[in-house]
Amino acid sequence: MEEQKLPDAPSTARNREPILTELQRLLSKSASVLEIGSGTGQHAVYFAPRLPHLTWQPSERLQNLPEVAAWIAHQPAQNLLEPVALDVTGDWPAITVDAVFTSNTLHIMPVAAVEQFFRRLPSVLMPGGQLIVYGPVKIGGRYIGPGNAGFDEWLREQDPQRGIRDLEWLDQLAAAGGLRRTENNDLPANNQLLVWKNAG
Repeated sequence: MEEQKLPDAPSTARNREPILTELQRLLSKSASVLEIGSGTGQHAVYFAPRLPHLTWQPSERLQNLPEVAAWIAHQPAQNLLEPVALDVTGDWPAITVDAVFTSNTLHIMPVAAVEQFFRRLPSVLMPGGQLIVYGPVKIGGRYIGPGNAGFDEWLREQDPQRGIRDLEWLDQLAAAGGLRRTENNDLPANNQLLVWKNAG
């Protein structure tokens, strides 16, 4: 498949370098990563070969797996696995990893799906493992940067159950599953890279 015919999410080309810089630091001692919501697969094919010491497991909802598989076929890497089906509100694969990464998903998921996401994390994340989340959040009820307010309004117009999440709410959900936030990194375009550790 020619690259111009592959599914393309332009934001991945803009944010992949800042994210990679953080992942190289955070995952230096990790052996396995489950990416939840791999989207087009463009992050997976970019990050995996640049983190050759670990195994990268992409995942997506069943209907979106062909897009991820197409990118992996186009840009394979020895440590990049075939994508597996994962719907946060449905069945999760029977795997265990020492890191979970997700990008630009929590504001797209409905509220109940975000709750289920944090509830199910301990089933796949080893004790001491890290959850790494990239995307926009609100802190103390305030948006970071002027553009996020309009983006949040647009999301809620599409679906009232979507929207930019409050960091404090995410911390509560994480804590209920035994995770404690250890980092909040400012990244370009008014996004955060958040890290929670599984105290498990």
